Amino acid sequence: MSMAEKKYQLEQVRNIGIIAHIDAGKTTTTEGILYRTGLKHKIGAVHEGETTTDWMAQEKERGITITAAAVTCFWKDHKINIIDTPGHIDFTVEVERSLRVLDGAVVVFDGKMGVESQSETVWRQADKYNVPRICFINKINQTGGDFYKSLESIHQRLNRRAHPIHLPLGFEQSISGVVDLITMKAYSYKQFQDKELIEGEIPDDMKEKATRYRSLLIEAAVESDDSLLEKYLEQGEESLSEDEIRLAIRKAVLSGQFFAVSGGDGRGVIVEKLLDAVNDFLPSPLDRGSTWGTNPKNGEEVERKPSVGEPFTALAFKVATDPFVGKLVFFRAYSGKISAGSYVFNSSTGEKERVGRIVRLHADKREDVTEVEAGDIAAIVGLKGTTTGNTLSDVTNPIVLESINFPEPPVSIAIEPKTKADQEKMSQALVRLAEEDPTFRIKVDHETGQTIISGMGELHLEIIVDRMKREFTVDANVGQPQVAYRETIRKDGVEAEGKYIRQTGGRGQYGHCWLRISQNEAGEGFEFINSIKGGVIPSEFIPAVRSGVEEAMANGVIAGYPVVDVKVELYDGSFHEVDSSEVAFKIAGSTALQDAVKKAAPVILEPIMKLVAITPEDFMGDVIGDLNSKRGRVENMEDLSPGIKQITAYVPLGEMFGYTTNLRSMTQGRASSTMELDHYADVPPNVAETIVARSGK
Repeated sequence: MSMAEKKYQLEQVRNIGIIAHIDAGKTTTTEGILYRTGLKHKIGAVHEGETTTDWMAQEKERGITITAAAVTCFWKDHKINIIDTPGHIDFTVEVERSLRVLDGAVVVFDGKMGVESQSETVWRQADKYNVPRICFINKINQTGGDFYKSLESIHQRLNRRAHPIHLPLGFEQSISGVVDLITMKAYSYKQFQDKELIEGEIPDDMKEKATRYRSLLIEAAVESDDSLLEKYLEQGEESLSEDEIRLAIRKAVLSGQFFAVSGGDGRGVIVEKLLDAVNDFLPSPLDRGSTWGTNPKNGEEVERKPSVGEPFTALAFKVATDPFVGKLVFFRAYSGKISAGSYVFNSSTGEKERVGRIVRLHADKREDVTEVEAGDIAAIVGLKGTTTGNTLSDVTNPIVLESINFPEPPVSIAIEPKTKADQEKMSQALVRLAEEDPTFRIKVDHETGQTIISGMGELHLEIIVDRMKREFTVDANVGQPQVAYRETIRKDGVEAEGKYIRQTGGRGQYGHCWLRISQNEAGEGFEFINSIKGGVIPSEFIPAVRSGVEEAMANGVIAGYPVVDVKVELYDGSFHEVDSSEVAFKIAGSTALQDAVKKAAPVILEPIMKLVAITPEDFMGDVIGDLNSKRGRVENMEDLSPGIKQITAYVPLGEMFGYTTNLRSMTQGRASSTMELDHYADVPPNVAETIVARSGK
């Protein structure tokens, strides 16, 4: 019986993500995990003494799996589903959606850099979803890698309640294993390709340090368990068994207020100690408890326990296009079970869909499975209308889980195929890519006939264009990046009349309405209030007025950008028994809205990016001067390490195109930066004039 067919109890399942700053070694750590666990259920595939390069060749063959959303592996009677997350800031939404379905996470840090800006972002996202995590300080075998310095930066910048469970043996290139502070034994290896760690005694020069860190670990961990705390206070740490210490650490990690720390080289055999920590300390689906949603029929709140006996409930968290099987929808099952060939109800769209095949991805192969139970993660082949964030449920017991909210993409570019023959191929490629990525949008500008694509940043769009070339063989020409401005109002209670009356013999047109518009809270969007009394406008024409209002808002009033965050109240109007029609009321709604916005102190909003730049101190003046010239507001400056400064600033996106190249040339290639959308703010009047002039409105 293969490992894959074996039934795993829910407490033996781990759904974890590997999250990190870009280049911290996340994919390498994932590779290391797949390699070590692959040894366990495929003995003989990796021969003694195989060189590292062979393994890297394997990595190249398997590269496709790593980019998949979830890979399943097995370790010491546990099934571990690893959900891959990208590290670059343009893809933080990917991290968000992965965290939504994770139970626990391993946060990987670059041991040479410690906590980096993006590490803070992913850490905050994990806090937001209350995801318990353990820390892995990677690359400490490289020059400049320092476990203790990185630990100190975690304490300073993230959380003081992070305590090592392992200490490294050796320093930089001489790293040869770890000291386990629970068993108080040393686990070492002679060379990187060793099959397993050798257990031995702690070297004399490490005994005092190990004892000190062990005391700190136990003291912090027992706080989460009253009976162990009492025992510890009365009888001291010597009275606690290894199992009791593990239990205390597990409880503390699950509370989300305590973080176990390990470290090493993500490619080597030390990964085995990390896997043990995943099994010992990260939550199973049972630890995470019930999931709540709403019944789409009556809007009532519904609970789903993580049990096979409950009706089936799952969240589709990623769509991927696979060259062999087509569209794969990755899902996390929260309750019940699902079988290949059965039907599911997509309660987000109201459609019933047939489950063709269910597949699970392993390090080196794809495996068809007949059914998936509560708490597990797999992918379905054959779902047509399901996209990211949709809830899949039992046909007779529908439930809608809270969807994943995606921000509106702030950067757009015009794109066209290099040859006319590629037009059709390009459209198909863009549609496929948009299915996979909810922060990537496509629209056709009807006035110019151009195809406009929008994303979270320049890098995001570059990668989309690159994928189109590599995966769909479509070469494209790309225009200059454009900013997604918006429009809104700054005056409340403004009223305007909309009339569309054409009465020249025969059947005429008659639509007439009065609108009152006010500001809505930032981010609240559009709200339509129907205050028509006594049928002054018949109810069948009200949706037409709303439709006209929405159309006018989408096309913009002052510079052609969408109008946002406005409350529109329809409070009066009139109609004609014969001549009134939906078209007439739609036009009346549209003209009333345009007039009202013009009178309500309209403003243009621009996306403001949060920029984190890391630069050597010598160039700090230049970097700050440059940001000031771009209308930037420097929020704070701090020392990352001697001679290295981190600058946090808020800068309008419109000023930031090509910034990465600009920053490199300004600092001899030594500075780096990351940017993410923070909020929208009013554009200064002189800039607004330029935008309006450019729009030709």
